[in-house]
Amino acid sequence: MNLMKSLIPAAALVVLPQMGLAQEAAEGEAALHTQYIFTTLLFLMAGFLVFFMAAGFAMLEGGLVRSKNVAMQMIKNIALFSIAAIMYWLVGFNTMYPGDFNGFFALGGPTVLDAVGVAPADAALDYASIGSDFFFQLVFVAATASIVSGAVAERIKLWPFLVFVIVLTGILYPISGSWKWGGGWLDAMGFSDFAGSTVVHSVGGWAALAGCLILGPRIGKYKDGKVHPMPGSNLALATLGTFILWLGWFGFNGGSQLAMGTVGDVSDVSRIFANTNMAAASGAIAALIMTQVLYKKPDLTMVLNGALAGLVSITAEPLAPTLFGALWIGAVGGIIVVFAVPMLDKFNIDDVVGAIPVHLFAGIWGTIAVIFYGEANLITQLTGIVAYGVFTFVGALILWTILKATVGIRVSEEDEINGLDMAELGMEAYPEFSKG
Repeated sequence: MNLMKSLIPAAALVVLPQMGLAQEAAEGEAALHTQYIFTTLLFLMAGFLVFFMAAGFAMLEGGLVRSKNVAMQMIKNIALFSIAAIMYWLVGFNTMYPGDFNGFFALGGPTVLDAVGVAPADAALDYASIGSDFFFQLVFVAATASIVSGAVAERIKLWPFLVFVIVLTGILYPISGSWKWGGGWLDAMGFSDFAGSTVVHSVGGWAALAGCLILGPRIGKYKDGKVHPMPGSNLALATLGTFILWLGWFGFNGGSQLAMGTVGDVSDVSRIFANTNMAAASGAIAALIMTQVLYKKPDLTMVLNGALAGLVSITAEPLAPTLFGALWIGAVGGIIVVFAVPMLDKFNIDDVVGAIPVHLFAGIWGTIAVIFYGEANLITQLTGIVAYGVFTFVGALILWTILKATVGIRVSEEDEINGLDMAELGMEAYPEFSKG
């Protein structure tokens, strides 16, 4: 070894270590680039899946409302997504992710994308492109608005509803979202919500509950102390919508890993997929069994909402549980729906599609269930649940009340009986049936 050293020029002894350091630096930089590229790809692919959930919500709602109101639900869903996209660009994204956190109620400005062909050193974010991050977060806020759409269906005016969506997607959701996902006070406290059982789903549920209370039930829903069912127009369409939402949820939860640049990250994404699927399956089966036991016949709408409740339940922590853990968490969500739907009816709260039991009640359960597998404690989780509940419910209640007092939010009795398709849009989803 000493002989070899003596044969190497002294200058080379200095250069060789430097070359080694340079090679290590280059390899490290390449690894960072790879992580950046794959995480950006994860956001885009997951975002595509969550975007498709907009179609799932539209089909689910279209199937569960009566035929005279289907076109109204379709226009609400495409309009609310479009409004969410504009409002999240205009103010929402930079309110929810303000960089250095700037308080409880601070609003940010418009989103600015990376420059065309941006160099690595000039990229604004060190983990993924702004465009991919913005798009991935955007589709979440649209899902929140869709939750409200189904609950208040069949009696709400179009334009007041869309005004509500503007405020929900541009102000209420981003502000409360910043408390956890934007590095705010709940995040500092240790509140845990991996993909949004509370941040997304219960926020939509609280807003929907406020809307249902201010609107009141549909004409004829509760009469003489009895509940009068109003069957949906197309349960096949509702089933398709549920399967689309189930598919989109893989992006919802899987993308929330927020990284795909290592073997560990990719493995975790696959684990999230498996747990997400298990929770949906167990939620559906739990609802199937419970409705058979309670009503002597299975109820398809309950089974569909049971699957969705299982998905909402696992969303707060889809990574840490075992498959058995995901199974029982999802099953509890499915059971919650079966009991929550008739409970709302007892209070004359008319939720057309079951959004409040699925997204609010199962969302609360999923947020609590984190304590069995995550690092959060019960007090912290309950603090987050209450904070989101008070802020969203009170904010939504005030907004609905203002809209009711100023422009009115409910169609006339005649228009509700004839259907919102003709009253609000002047067209019908199924014109040949009404004419035949």
